[in-house]
Amino acid sequence: MERSLDEILLSEYQVPAEVLAEARRLVTDKACSLGDALAQKKAVTEVQYLKALGDYYGLPVMTSLPREPRWPDFTGRTPIQFLKKHKMVPLYLPREERPGRPPKPQDEEARRPVVAMNDPTRLQAMDDLVAALGVGPVDVVLAPAQEILSAINLAYDLARDSAEQLVADITESTDAIISEIEQTADLLDDTSEAPIIKLVNHVLSEAVKARASDVHIEPYQAALKVRYRVDGILYDLISPPKSIQGALTSRIKVMASMNIAEKRLPQDGRIEIRIGDKNVDIRVSTIPTTFGERVVLRLLDKTSTVLELADLGLSPARLSTMNNLIHQPHGIVLVTGPTGSGKTTSLYAILTTINKPGINIITIEDPVEYQIQGIGQIQVNPKIELTFARGLRSIVRQDPDVILVGEIRDKETADIAVQASLTGHLVFSTLHTNDSASAITRLIDIGVEPFLISSSVLAVVAQRLVRVLCDSCKAPYVPDQASLAQLGLNMSDFSGHTVYQARGCPECLQTGYRGRVGIFEIMPMDKDIKALILSTSDSNQIKAQAVRNRMVTLRQDGVRKVLDGITTIEEVFRVTQL
Repeated sequence: MERSLDEILLSEYQVPAEVLAEARRLVTDKACSLGDALAQKKAVTEVQYLKALGDYYGLPVMTSLPREPRWPDFTGRTPIQFLKKHKMVPLYLPREERPGRPPKPQDEEARRPVVAMNDPTRLQAMDDLVAALGVGPVDVVLAPAQEILSAINLAYDLARDSAEQLVADITESTDAIISEIEQTADLLDDTSEAPIIKLVNHVLSEAVKARASDVHIEPYQAALKVRYRVDGILYDLISPPKSIQGALTSRIKVMASMNIAEKRLPQDGRIEIRIGDKNVDIRVSTIPTTFGERVVLRLLDKTSTVLELADLGLSPARLSTMNNLIHQPHGIVLVTGPTGSGKTTSLYAILTTINKPGINIITIEDPVEYQIQGIGQIQVNPKIELTFARGLRSIVRQDPDVILVGEIRDKETADIAVQASLTGHLVFSTLHTNDSASAITRLIDIGVEPFLISSSVLAVVAQRLVRVLCDSCKAPYVPDQASLAQLGLNMSDFSGHTVYQARGCPECLQTGYRGRVGIFEIMPMDKDIKALILSTSDSNQIKAQAVRNRMVTLRQDGVRKVLDGITTIEEVFRVTQL
């Protein structure tokens, strides 16, 4: 007897009957799919739901789709919006690669097309796709939505001209393209034939695909260079001809609603775009240099979720310490590190962890990078004299429980933050210092009294970001004695551990790394540190006392991540100092 989908979910995947009933109500009330409703209830994963659908409809499931295009010409016959809307993508898979289809000699269907779908009930859309492609019967497989969308974006992106070809198509006459330009909703859908527009769209879409955080457009005397920053490191992309520099800069300034006629002063702007399934917020900064305007674009993926505290890379013991600190009723917790060391990400993770209906959290930031539901966020605006100090002074009158100050830059801001912590508020903020002990020196340097620091500061957290080894290509090796000596290790410390080095493969864009993780130095303000602060502001003495109190330094935390096979010795050397 054939089982229903509900019976399969109840028996095979142990979905509670009441949860399934509630999910069915959500399907009716919110017009969402059953899979989305069950995922929202955390009853099953998407792959589990697809396998249940496969059992019910008799369809195979592919948890990952091939990255190289297997049916490259469908992009010219089918609109990208149609495929995204119905979450389906055509593939040519040889029979031996199709789930449940073993190869047969002289098989007539060896090249029968396959369509990957996320929802097998969309039969009309399937018929329309088959008709548009002009093919006969097709095999159907089920696949996760993200895999399908990635395959769609890759196919259409590869169908566009390469960056080098776009540059080659541009001539000096492109100055005429600077006119009224409408920004399209999705850059992959933009069919504009203007070479400069196509080049900018390509650069931005490639940056998102490469997970770049910044795009640099750098003019030199006889050259123009475009570079990406991926995982904290800059890589060359292309070198367009110098002759298109003005048109390229002007196109970006038009998109960012900036004054294209003003080339003598620095300017800031913002672009909001969608590239495939990603909503991207781009902050644009231009400065005049000797050889023209230099442009830097900071990319923020608005569709990415804010990390939880447990995702930052803290060891279990230090995660417990951090959880204890951020649940204190009052005091200051400082996060320090250079620009780009992940301070804002850590603070957002902290706020997400403590964000409860019974707590009033207000932030003042420059800029507000991600919106967090249930938190009041204020954007610094120097043009109307809304500074950190002025905003913070107003925040304390808003009955907050927790305050986030984006950065302590001056004595006024520091004094208000200290007073807020002493009057029952929990305050989080950042400083630009090299390690945790230097934060104390910095506060004293800007004029905060030592006795106020010892009374108000709960802890200082220093952090850096190290690149994570690519799982696809990392290779074990035995480090040399010189490297071990610099880390303060010997071969016996490696007993039971495997150390890896970066190699490089297509999955990680030949860098050997994919993603980043934090290394941390947490200095709680215990009685020994507080007493020392009252007598000295020497950061070396403060750090030495903290180490005697068993503080794990940045380098020591980096070494632990090397021994755990997460990163490399070279990465730890790059971001830490002795």
